[in-house]
Amino acid sequence: MIMATVVLQWFVLLAAFAGGTTEESPSTVRVDYEAPPLEWLSGYNLFSNPGIQEPNTGVIPYDLSALLFSDYATKHRFVWMPAGTSANYHEREVFDFPEGAVLIKSFGYPRDARFPDRGEQLIETRLLVRARSDWKMYPYVWNEDGTDARLALAGARVPVTWVDSGGTPHSFQYIVPNVNQCKHCHIGKGLPAPVGPKARYLNFDYSYPSGRDNQLAHWIKAGYLSGLDDPIQAMKSRRWDDPNAGTLEERARTYLDINCAHCHNPTGPAFTSGLDLSFDQAIPVRIGIFKAPVAAGRAASIGRYDIVPGRPDESILLYRLATTDPGVRMPTVGRGLVHDEGVALIREWIESMPMAPAQ
Repeated sequence: MIMATVVLQWFVLLAAFAGGTTEESPSTVRVDYEAPPLEWLSGYNLFSNPGIQEPNTGVIPYDLSALLFSDYATKHRFVWMPAGTSANYHEREVFDFPEGAVLIKSFGYPRDARFPDRGEQLIETRLLVRARSDWKMYPYVWNEDGTDARLALAGARVPVTWVDSGGTPHSFQYIVPNVNQCKHCHIGKGLPAPVGPKARYLNFDYSYPSGRDNQLAHWIKAGYLSGLDDPIQAMKSRRWDDPNAGTLEERARTYLDINCAHCHNPTGPAFTSGLDLSFDQAIPVRIGIFKAPVAAGRAASIGRYDIVPGRPDESILLYRLATTDPGVRMPTVGRGLVHDEGVALIREWIESMPMAPAQ
């Protein structure tokens, strides 16, 4: 009888951790990947305190070592998986996530970056839900008081006002992408897919409530990752924003990898361009050096090639990163502002290349 009671208690705790419906508790995550998306984000019970992005039991926060630019928004990332399931490790690509897994990414802006205690304005939370054959993508827009977010399949425009760490105020219209625009970037091998959760971007220490731990090791201990015996042996990316993290070329290639290569790779939606900005592409012309663009449009007016060594102002790739013109900029969705720091990095990289006559 005692053994039966212990087993029952264990089963109830396991169900609470992973969203089981045997006996719900305040920490029970509720995700039905076969059902239509819920109208309100709170219905999934992913957060115990949504306003400060405090995750519920079994919802694990994570971060990426190489950050994708989204108009200077802050990002909060989380992962949740059903009981008894885990993602399968892949050395180079996004992990193979189980059915029912959910990736959560919230976007916001500090009200004043100089004073963190003033909080932030939450703008949107995107859910990527692993269904049977592909990923479902659901954007949610937060209400003004930051207590809940409502489904916005058609996207939205949200006015944003914030002050950066230097004291400069900013005001602009933040664009929440619609479902089809989400798929424009979140696609791999012809199907919707995540971009960030790859070994090389997760292989570094994160500060959890229980202390600092390597993220890959933490996922393994939580039962969220299988197929990797030693995280130390996993691939590791450079931080593009840290001059001490690697060479100029390594950091520039990392920036292009996280910001551009999800489209510009041999199986991505921009494969017809012939441009492959993956971090390990070794053929110069494939990464744009003396490569004539397939369809640069008005951007072709500044030069003949995507990258001209030693001449950033004649390089179409840099020009497209440095403009907000909707008909020229890259990426075409996901940003409305210029990433000054990223543009400066790519400019410095191109300038550092030995000049050579055009091929």
